[in-house]
Amino acid sequence: MEDGTLITLISLGVTLLFIIGVPIFLVIGFWVVGCSLVIDFTLANIGVTLFEGLNFFGLLALPLFIMTGDLINAAGIAKRMSDFAYSILGWVRGGLGMATIGACGMFAAISGSNAGTTATIGSIMQPEMVKNNYDERFAAATAAAGGTVGIIIPPSIIFIVYGFLLDLSISDLFVGGMLPGLLMVIAMQLACYVVCKKNGWGNLIKFEPKRILKTGLKAYLGIIAIGIVIYGIYSGAFSPTEAAGVTVGFCLIAGVLITRQIKLRELPNILLRSGQITGMLAPLIAVSVVMQQLLSLLGAGEVVRGWMSAIGDPTFVLLACMMLVLLAGTVLESLPNTIILAPILAPIAYSVGVDPIHFAVIFLVGDAIGFITPPYGLNLYVASGITGIPYFTIVKYVLPYLFALMVAWMIIAFWPPLSTYLVQFSAVG
Repeated sequence: MEDGTLITLISLGVTLLFIIGVPIFLVIGFWVVGCSLVIDFTLANIGVTLFEGLNFFGLLALPLFIMTGDLINAAGIAKRMSDFAYSILGWVRGGLGMATIGACGMFAAISGSNAGTTATIGSIMQPEMVKNNYDERFAAATAAAGGTVGIIIPPSIIFIVYGFLLDLSISDLFVGGMLPGLLMVIAMQLACYVVCKKNGWGNLIKFEPKRILKTGLKAYLGIIAIGIVIYGIYSGAFSPTEAAGVTVGFCLIAGVLITRQIKLRELPNILLRSGQITGMLAPLIAVSVVMQQLLSLLGAGEVVRGWMSAIGDPTFVLLACMMLVLLAGTVLESLPNTIILAPILAPIAYSVGVDPIHFAVIFLVGDAIGFITPPYGLNLYVASGITGIPYFTIVKYVLPYLFALMVAWMIIAFWPPLSTYLVQFSAVG
């Protein structure tokens, strides 16, 4: 039997394993071993590459930012940030929903996780939205949609992985994601306003500068944490990994000594939770490096590049890349999507003149949209889990946000300065 036929059969077999729920890193691992045997590629390479794939200083930021999100939640800082956002926007129709999205943006600026953002802010704000005369299904959809900015507004766990895979400056990627992430927040808030105004959802509160000042002062710990991450990286004072370490230290001190909501006896459980998430991500990153090697040997990039070159026009090439990212995002989580597609599509985008940082943002915004796109839509599952509302019920109410994000994505894709302008002022590159 020919090698191509065997590889096709192996690919179909591991696809079946994925469908029945086998962990994705095992699915990729089986594919790697099977294809290595078919093309007579030494298996000793797998062990070496698995180690070397994780032997990278920048990846230390991954567990540290995950831990930051857990500490912020445990310290009660996330609740204070949510209250601050509501005091600013609560006087507008749909203000609590808009505040939920704004709180997601602030939480994302510290944690870097989409699912963590949805779970943390959603568990705080969705019950409050229901109490304040919002449809519970729309409230759940709002938390799911707000979580999409978790991987775009820096720091971002997936930006770290993307920078590692494509050999790009993680600091530049973080800076490049700032304005696009802000645009996504604004687009979703506008969608929330339109839907709530049409349906008459949401109780209004008075616009009170005193209340804004009071909640803002209570939220100062979250604001300081955001400042540490953004200013530290943007000014060049810290690398992303160092910024993650400093932020963990700050949040730990804040939770134990200032808010006093973290007890020392609770720290092992917080660390265990962070370790469990890291333990799910790290093996996947390791096997992805081996997968990249094999895809290169098999000429996968050349095949896709050949298809794309037939399109010709750079605009349509970029649109085709975006379509592939979006389609993959409907069935894959962002990490495997990035691992499989980014090394193939990025060189194609570069060949038609797309800036590497700009394409990284385009790619990952498409990934983020996949979080609320059926049939996968990870954030929809998270929102369903924390609210008890059926998955497909939430899908209907997330459509306005999906449309808003698609519009924002087009703006990001065809207005490069939104992603690249701030990078030129970054002190690190």
